[in-house]
Amino acid sequence: MGLTTALYTGRTGLTANSTMLSVTGNNIANVNTTAFKASRAEFETLISQTLSSGSPPTGDRGGSNPAQVGLGVRLANSRDFSNGALQPTGQSTDMAIEGNGFFVVNAGGEMRYTRAGNFTLDRDFNLVNPNGALVQGYGVDDNFNIQEGELGNVNIPIGAMTLAEATKTARFSGNLNAGGDVATQGAIINTQTIFADATATTFADDTTALNQLFDADGNAMFADGDLIQFTGVSKGGKTMPDRTFEVGNNGQHNADATGQSLGDLMTFIQSVLGIDTDVSGGVSITDGVLSIEGNGGTANDLDFEPAGFIVNAGTPGANAPLTFNKAQAADGESTRTTFVAYDSLGNEMTIDVTMVLEEKNNGGTEWRYYAQSSDHTDLDRNIGSGIMNFNTKGRLQDVSNNNILIGRDGTGAGTPQQIELLFNGGSESISALADKGSQLSPIAQDGSPLGTLADFSLGNDGTIQGVFSNGLMRDLGRLPVAMFVNNEGLEEAGGNLFKQTANSGQASLVNAGTGGAGRTIGAALEQSNVDLADEFINLISATTGFSASSRVLTTSDRLLQELMTIVR
Repeated sequence: MGLTTALYTGRTGLTANSTMLSVTGNNIANVNTTAFKASRAEFETLISQTLSSGSPPTGDRGGSNPAQVGLGVRLANSRDFSNGALQPTGQSTDMAIEGNGFFVVNAGGEMRYTRAGNFTLDRDFNLVNPNGALVQGYGVDDNFNIQEGELGNVNIPIGAMTLAEATKTARFSGNLNAGGDVATQGAIINTQTIFADATATTFADDTTALNQLFDADGNAMFADGDLIQFTGVSKGGKTMPDRTFEVGNNGQHNADATGQSLGDLMTFIQSVLGIDTDVSGGVSITDGVLSIEGNGGTANDLDFEPAGFIVNAGTPGANAPLTFNKAQAADGESTRTTFVAYDSLGNEMTIDVTMVLEEKNNGGTEWRYYAQSSDHTDLDRNIGSGIMNFNTKGRLQDVSNNNILIGRDGTGAGTPQQIELLFNGGSESISALADKGSQLSPIAQDGSPLGTLADFSLGNDGTIQGVFSNGLMRDLGRLPVAMFVNNEGLEEAGGNLFKQTANSGQASLVNAGTGGAGRTIGAALEQSNVDLADEFINLISATTGFSASSRVLTTSDRLLQELMTIVR
């Protein structure tokens, strides 16, 4: 009976050590498998035969220990979930977890968990593992805010997603010459005398109909349907865009404005010149003379080309019925700069900002800014104006009304668009110190034209941030990390995937870097944690154990043969 038992005991040793060879072979085979976790073949006793139980000591006899004979060995396998080394790859879709936790994937409708982050994008821009399992994460709303709670497929539409950003702020720097002259006047430009009758006896006023205007020779100046082109006008040396005005309203032309009276034409002129009448100036008529008075500051000075007011340009009857004579030039220290902003659709908008010195006093200097734009969908160029006060050391103290509003009616973009002009920003603040001249520079604005998603990166907290071709960066989603109470209770599901079991506990989803979860690393992969030196030692141990167990079988067999010989 004992020899037969020895055979079976030896067999358990052969089985256990051969299994150890298989485990070791599997570890070695997966030495280069991404994020592979090595297994350990650990042994434990199978059962023992109790020959006698132990007994306690008595008055005249000592105690005895139990007498047991072991009946073999069995495998107690375990997995090593320690971290493997991280290998940078430079590939955005490669991801790793440094620390505890697992990525979550949807494999055919079943939630699986993996440490292997060798992901790619499929044709629908979904992030998937090599077997097509869909990586799960949190999405974003229309404003790119992470929406935590419900897991979904992680979608990264490289080359397909587009984005434009409306300008909200624009920052400036520079120095305004406090040693310059205070502005005292704007440009004044007058026309010839205009009459309300052919006999040149009644002066025209703002109520006179345009088709009832006459020059001193009794010639009618305008007729219904005439298209007046306002061209060749410069402001502070910068040529302004051409504008057109239609006499009457017959719908024949695509004019910027239409009108019936001289007052309508005066309003048109005032608007296209960007004269801020809340400050000074404007267009008026006295004794039949049309007078245009601009705002102060040399950067607001107005100049007209000799033929800057053409009726029916490009036709045989084209003429210039109004002549303009400059009676006075604008004065005062001033400077102008131009910056490009963007509306909500990514359209460019060119905005001029002019600074004019308005006052010097014992408290410092006072400057006025004018903001104007030809991209304002209202005919009036003015989109904002405000006062800037500097102290006696040239430092900006306060700004009134530094928000401008630019209309975008009819463009499809959000309207009106508000832009905050930032003149005070620490070392980049505008100063007002005496110099040879004033300088004003736009240094930054936060809007962007159309851009396409070009790349993405993974943050340490699992956030996927997209990089657009226009320089914008926006969150595209977040990968949560699955945590388990007992990692060794997970069951391997093939393809570098694990599934939860009753002994692993339920998956707990947390943000990377919190709740004991490791941080996520982008453009890197976790390597296998197999230690080849240990595995080679295990090979030797398994071989030795197998050989020794086989000797038990051969010895038992020889003794059985001897026993059979005695029987004969």
